[in-house]
Amino acid sequence: MSQIVIISGSPAVPSRTDITLKYFESLVNEAGFSTVTYSVTDFAADDLVKGRYDSSDIVKFADVVKQADAVIIGSPVYKASYTGVLKSLLDLLPESVLKNKPVLPMMVGGSTRHLLAIDYSLKPLIGILKGQPLQGLYFVDGEIDKNDTAAPIKDKELLERIQSQIAELVEAIEKGKSAN
Repeated sequence: MSQIVIISGSPAVPSRTDITLKYFESLVNEAGFSTVTYSVTDFAADDLVKGRYDSSDIVKFADVVKQADAVIIGSPVYKASYTGVLKSLLDLLPESVLKNKPVLPMMVGGSTRHLLAIDYSLKPLIGILKGQPLQGLYFVDGEIDKNDTAAPIKDKELLERIQSQIAELVEAIEKGKSAN
């Protein structure tokens, strides 16, 4: 069975980023994929701050990501970019850890002013790690119902965009498998 790694860059628990990623997880599970989810909060702050790429938790995480068929990365927008703690975590991974993997980027911001944060910050980082970023999804806080974790997105158009991006992710995984 194909596995998708989901990475949350949100240091807040609970967060709209985590709620949305959990919803994505349910959609890819329905499509027949297994998932494993990591949060930046799963790692020791000392490992992240001191750049301990050889910590056992980081080594295990890197191996799981390397073995995955695809990755979904989500982050709240902080200062027009992804969170610093997400950058710290991803900096500890080998440069080619996402080589040829489809990666679905997702960000949650307070307004539409940071709509391009995916294109100008998260996608270039995915590229540095040799991943193949999909278009991605940007959400404004108000579009996510924090009280309904099973169905946090209510807007029909937004739901269609999510379904489209999940379908694109599934298609990219299947293409990658047939190419190998």
